[in-house]
Amino acid sequence: ETKLKLVGRKEKSGRVRETRRRRRERRFYKMEQRLANTWRMTVNEKKFIETALLADLRVDGRRPFDYRRLTIKFGKEDGSAEVQLGQTHVMGFVSSQLVQPFRDRPNEGTLSIYTEFSPMADPSFEAGRPGESAIELGRVIDRGLRESKAVDTESLCVLSGKLVWAIRVDLHILDNGGNLVDAANVAALAALLTFRRPECTLGGEDGQEVIIHPPEVNDPLPLIIHHLPIAVTFAFLGDGNIVVLDPSHNEEAVMGGRMTATLNTNGDICAVQKAGGDGVLQSVIMQCLRIASVKAADVTTKIKDAVEVYSKERAQRKIKRHSSVVPMDINVPDTKMNQQNTTILKAVGELSKHHMEAMGEPEGACKSKSNDIERERKSTKKGSKSRRAPSS
Repeated sequence: ETKLKLVGRKEKSGRVRETRRRRRERRFYKMEQRLANTWRMTVNEKKFIETALLADLRVDGRRPFDYRRLTIKFGKEDGSAEVQLGQTHVMGFVSSQLVQPFRDRPNEGTLSIYTEFSPMADPSFEAGRPGESAIELGRVIDRGLRESKAVDTESLCVLSGKLVWAIRVDLHILDNGGNLVDAANVAALAALLTFRRPECTLGGEDGQEVIIHPPEVNDPLPLIIHHLPIAVTFAFLGDGNIVVLDPSHNEEAVMGGRMTATLNTNGDICAVQKAGGDGVLQSVIMQCLRIASVKAADVTTKIKDAVEVYSKERAQRKIKRHSSVVPMDINVPDTKMNQQNTTILKAVGELSKHHMEAMGEPEGACKSKSNDIERERKSTKKGSKSRRAPSS
């Protein structure tokens, strides 16, 4: 009986080990699915990419710590930005609405990030409910923006404890060419920098009535942004011995791990996230942070330059050119037209009088000059008639 009990315990422990091993494999497989895209590469392609990286070369011709070309464009409406990082294409839109604040923070507005993955961007993306990739992408960007307090949420308060502005950032992934985190982060920052919310004032008898002024009446107000947290992503290949910046779509398919560091131009580390994968030495992480600090300054300069150009174009569109012609309504009756004409003539007469006074000549001098001119005209006419008479 004791032998049977021991055999049963061994079989049970063996089954437990097997189930644990299967769970680990399943968890690791899910981690691989989240880290890399589902587009599978051949063994030769993977070996070629790794061999090239060992020689400090990349498939697209970049060096290990080089970014792809970053392009930032803005729409006609405030709060819309289009970012293209290599083949990665992301659009960001910012909207706002008045909501009730949280009870523990009655004087602060809210900032939320939402991501939408289009099936046209990558075959692995599914329409409908957001997957793990979409949730993780939104969390990384939200952690860098909200927890670092880049946006001043206290300035979004309209009426303490009753109404605050809720800022919503929608990120649409149009094409997945690799490194979605960095491209989406730039799109969110560019959209927030160009967004403007309506101006609100308090009125009513008790001062508790909120009046929202349209853009035609009062200019909308921009958001108060203290600093720009820039996300910089690194990929680890070859058991963590190879580190590359801004991984492409092909490099993400063969990488063993990834780390995203969010920093600003002051060198402050806003957030760091490593989504599983191979282990990395502390010295490698510190080297990545030093490189990320330099790259964050470069990306910040590009964002500010693009926003400055957009602000100048927006100011030019707002210039109103006033016409010097006096407007007249042609659909009114003749009597009203005559009244309008007389009022216009009176206004012109007053203007001429003021002009003559400014010139230093009184009104009587003006009349005498006009009478002298008339006399000269009559005398010239009489002289011409008298000269013609003898010839006839």
